[in-house]
Amino acid sequence: MIIDAHAHIFPDKIAARAADGISSFYNMRVRFDGTVASLLETNRKAGVDMALVQSVATVPEQVHNINDFISQQVRLHPDKLTGFGALHPDFPDIEAETERIISLGLKGIKLHSDFQRFNIDDPQAFPIYEAAQGRLPILFHCGDNRYDYSSPRRLFNVMERFPELTIIGAHLAGWTKWDEAAGLFQGSNIYADLSSSLYAMTPEHAAELIRKLGTKRVFFGTDYPMWDAAEELERFRKLPLTPEEQEDILSGNVLRMLGEIRG
Repeated sequence: MIIDAHAHIFPDKIAARAADGISSFYNMRVRFDGTVASLLETNRKAGVDMALVQSVATVPEQVHNINDFISQQVRLHPDKLTGFGALHPDFPDIEAETERIISLGLKGIKLHSDFQRFNIDDPQAFPIYEAAQGRLPILFHCGDNRYDYSSPRRLFNVMERFPELTIIGAHLAGWTKWDEAAGLFQGSNIYADLSSSLYAMTPEHAAELIRKLGTKRVFFGTDYPMWDAAEELERFRKLPLTPEEQEDILSGNVLRMLGEIRG
C-alpha cells in the first residue's frame, strides 16, 4: 500500500489560482492544478492508494469553508482520501472548531505559519495546541531560509512545551534546513514527511536524514500539486533503505499514527 501523507486540494473554481499562488510563493513550478480530480488521476497512474489531504486557512474567515470542503471530499472518496482540517491562531473559537473538525471525521490539523504569518512557538498559537494535544496530530509546515516563522527550532520549542501533542514536521521537519532539523529532532517522538525534499538531495543524504529522524517516524508525501507522485516514488525507490523500511515509510507509519487518534 502507498499513502501520500501530504497533499493539498482546492475547490475547482479557485484551484488554478491557488496553485499559481504556491508557485509564486516558492518560485517553483507547480506540476498540477490542485483539483481533486487531478489528484485522484495522478495517484491512479502512479499506484498511490490514498492521500492525506488538507488546505491552509490564510485568514481565519476561511477556516469553516475549508473544513467543510475537505470533509465533503473525504465523504465523496472515502477509499482514496483522508482529511486534515484547517485552523488559524486568530480564529475566534478554536476549541469549538476543533470539536467540529473531529465531528466531521477529519483526522488532524494543518498549519502553515509562513502563509499565516505567525511564529510556530508564539503563545497566540497555544490554544490550537492545547485543543489538539492528545486528540489530533498537527501537520506543521516547517522550514524556509527566507522566514523564521516556521524554523525547526521554533517547532522544537513547541514539542518541548506540549509533550502530549502529536507533531508532524513537513518536508523532513525543515524545508531548506534539513540537516538542522535532523540534528534537532534526532531521537525525538516527532513525525516527519518527505514532501518537497527528495528533489534537493542525494539518495544517500536523504536516507541519512531519515535514519536520524527514525525510519518508523517518516511518511512518504508529494506536496501535490507541487510534485508528480510517479516522479516522487521513483526518487524514493532509489533511497538505500531496506524493503521493511520502505514499507513503513510508504504506508505503515502513517497508518499506525492514524490508528492512535482518539478524537
